[in-house]
Amino acid sequence: MNQERYDFHTHSILSDGMLLPAEMIRYAQVKQHKLIAITDHAEFSNIEYVLGCLKKLPKDLYTDFLIGVELTHVPPRKIAKLAETAKKLGAQIVVVHGETLAEPVPEGTNAAAVNCPDIDILAHPGFITTDEAGLAKENNIFLEISARRTHCLTNGHVAKAALDAGAKLLINTDAHSHDDLITQEFARKIGMGAGLSGTEVERILTKNPKEFLKRVE
Repeated sequence: MNQERYDFHTHSILSDGMLLPAEMIRYAQVKQHKLIAITDHAEFSNIEYVLGCLKKLPKDLYTDFLIGVELTHVPPRKIAKLAETAKKLGAQIVVVHGETLAEPVPEGTNAAAVNCPDIDILAHPGFITTDEAGLAKENNIFLEISARRTHCLTNGHVAKAALDAGAKLLINTDAHSHDDLITQEFARKIGMGAGLSGTEVERILTKNPKEFLKRVE
């Protein structure tokens, strides 16, 4: 089986997903993923619980996986401290729920995220500015092109801002069930739909995940 797909942003029943973490990892194996990250929604009230549960997963499950959290609707002034806490609690990946058009994310979330060294990915960042994308580049924070409905509405804007600033992109699903996981070929179509060239898409799908792993492992 040719496993080539990386997805660094998915959810389980530990937040608003539909499957147990191990089920998501198994479906990722079946759908030819080389690696999946379980990054459940977290804030002050549940971050210890989420990471405590994920750390119980055996390391030798079906395919390679990483554990983490997606800091969600956290006041911008508190993002850095909670990200630091997440890393201390064992998170391998810390994602921030960016300023998507689909939800009332506090203004300033994107700026706070790209200024924080403990953040690894700024997810679906909506109308991120070129200056914010530039800070993401400086701090080696990856920006997300999203396969998820509504969050994907600004993919073209995110792609342009990232290219203009030299920031690195990843194509993630924000999957909440096994049906949300996508093939590598469909990920290519999402990248092309965001206005990226074929060469840029191939770099994002093949080179960027390996560079990202060097950052977090």
